[in-house]
Amino acid sequence: MNGHSQPLSKTLKYLLSPAAPGPKTVSVTRWQTLLYNCANTKSVRTTQQLHAYTITSGILFSHKFAHLLSLLASSYALGGEIMIAHHLFDRSPERTFFSYKTMIRMCAEDGSSYKAVKLFVEMLESGHYKPDNYTFPFVIRACGDLLLPQLGIAVHGLTLVSGYGSDTFIANSLLAMYMKFGDKERAKRVFDIMKERTIVSWNTMISGFFRNDSAKEALLFFRKMVDDGVEADAATVVSVLPACGHLKDLELGREVHLLVDQKGLGKKVSVRNALVDMYVKCGKMDEARSVFDEIIEKDVVTWTTLIHGYTLNGDVKSALGLCRLMQSEGVKPNAVTLASLLASSASFSNLKLGKCLHGWAMRQRLESDVNVETALIDLYAKCNNMRLSFNVFFLTSKTRTVPWSAILSGCIHNELGREAIELFKQMLLEAVKPNDVTIKSLLPAFAFQADMQQAMNLHSYLIRSGFISRTELATGLVDIYCKCGSLESGHRVFSGIISQKRDIVLWSALISGYGTHGHGEIALSLFYEMVQSGIEPNEVTFTSVLHACSHSGLVDDGLSLFNFIHGSFPVCLRTNHYTCMVDLLGRAGRLEEAHELIRNMPFPPGHTVWGALLGACVIHENVDLGEEAAKWLFELEPENTGNYVLMGNIYAAVGRWKDAENVRHKMNEVGLLKSPAHSVVDVRGKTSKSCCFFTNK
Repeated sequence: MNGHSQPLSKTLKYLLSPAAPGPKTVSVTRWQTLLYNCANTKSVRTTQQLHAYTITSGILFSHKFAHLLSLLASSYALGGEIMIAHHLFDRSPERTFFSYKTMIRMCAEDGSSYKAVKLFVEMLESGHYKPDNYTFPFVIRACGDLLLPQLGIAVHGLTLVSGYGSDTFIANSLLAMYMKFGDKERAKRVFDIMKERTIVSWNTMISGFFRNDSAKEALLFFRKMVDDGVEADAATVVSVLPACGHLKDLELGREVHLLVDQKGLGKKVSVRNALVDMYVKCGKMDEARSVFDEIIEKDVVTWTTLIHGYTLNGDVKSALGLCRLMQSEGVKPNAVTLASLLASSASFSNLKLGKCLHGWAMRQRLESDVNVETALIDLYAKCNNMRLSFNVFFLTSKTRTVPWSAILSGCIHNELGREAIELFKQMLLEAVKPNDVTIKSLLPAFAFQADMQQAMNLHSYLIRSGFISRTELATGLVDIYCKCGSLESGHRVFSGIISQKRDIVLWSALISGYGTHGHGEIALSLFYEMVQSGIEPNEVTFTSVLHACSHSGLVDDGLSLFNFIHGSFPVCLRTNHYTCMVDLLGRAGRLEEAHELIRNMPFPPGHTVWGALLGACVIHENVDLGEEAAKWLFELEPENTGNYVLMGNIYAAVGRWKDAENVRHKMNEVGLLKSPAHSVVDVRGKTSKSCCFFTNK
């Protein structure tokens, strides 16, 4: 019982006694004080007694005491009786500032964010009250929970107009809100102008950066916090360690571990769990196990984290052993534990173990958990057993997105693209809202089908759902349109993405599309435009644009580009870049230059490089270079019949029939028998008629 409750109890007893004056003779101020004290005690029982007294005495229905109903609502709200509070507040003829503030707070904390915002707007529109530094943080929190950036920005502006720009509590709420919106820049601006930064301010920024896929910035802020002399607490550690694990920054992770030991922060199991997880993510299972063994009271998260670590590292035996030990110590595995074990089975396509775990899940009655359902669908799909995968899927709730995403990914994994698209249509018909993971998993199916109508339907859906602004999904759509041959549509999607969000993958998709369809000049132009915009090309981009030059016969442009790569990005050069150049020079008949390029390669040429040269030798009937290329290919790919066929064709084309027959005998010696046929072979875009000297007699 707190300091308010005893005097309040005495007052209540006095009011109920025969000696008390009539209830209506008690002043309004006295009733207000009584109800304020009642609210502060958070005593539902006392609130109920006062409520009953106001009803039986009749004062609750008096115009003079009209505002008491809203005060009673506040008292119920603070006591945790939200439903009763809403009922009374909605019927209050006169609402006090205190009751508005209380109800806004309780709605925000109870998850009724829309109601909190509605009450805030109603309070402003009444014209009687102005929000204070108590009200603003709860309204800001509600805006963040509702993910309403425009409203949040408006409320932020109102805090400044109201003179609360320097209030630390409000600023911390704004940091959290902007991080929920994913607006890191606004969060940083608020942080930079804060006059007083508490540990909560720093923790909010660090955790916010990590949640918004900016682990590097999270760690930069942590180092800045340490440099500013701010002492970390347990919440800081729990925010920093996941970022260390994500970036595999073992050095900083160990520094944080040392800080935990020095400051005595390891008493909290959440901190120890975060340490175990960090070492797991960094691949240091020995250190993870060491921290694990030091934890006296392990919870299910502790056990599951280490089990997950073993599964990530492919040590299924240790994971299962730890699971048995966990149960022997009286800790019951949960759905996350099981999902982790199932994921391990899926990664190794271990169907037998997966079925055993499925049976165990059924005995533990965990099979209906969404994490377990999803893991089972994924397991059976990766074991190429779509029948069992669909069996699990059909038993799941069709209202949740995650199982749908899993079965769609399973279809793609098993090359059932058409079925995946039909399932996606069914998903939309059942009003299940896909997320970006769902859409991303579907993109290969649409690309493989290369159906223009389906591509346009997908495009329309991405626009309606707002997904078109996601660079990764827009990239997939560009690729799909290019596969359909509609370069103009792909370019329009590209142009619709603001320049700041155009990443290397998006540029590469468009460049590759133009190159594949023989528009080398446009592909080159796009490449140089990309470089000028400040995007640094990678090996994939170089492959795409070199391939474009090869397909369009842009020999000089290709050579200039290759020299540019060699001079500015030598570390990016890979075998496939040399293959493109050999193919480019070979198509143009510049075989000696192609051969010289191979001789000067900084690493041993692979079969693709020699294959490109051999293909060019077939087209231009160059026996000497063809023989050298074939010699290397027979060593690198002794069982590839295509190389023998091509070399035989070169001999046949120049009338060296005996050499052609020798190639045939060599094929027979290594057990490569060619079926008798008369065929036409496509050699890098040009057709070459194969000779019938390979026909068995």
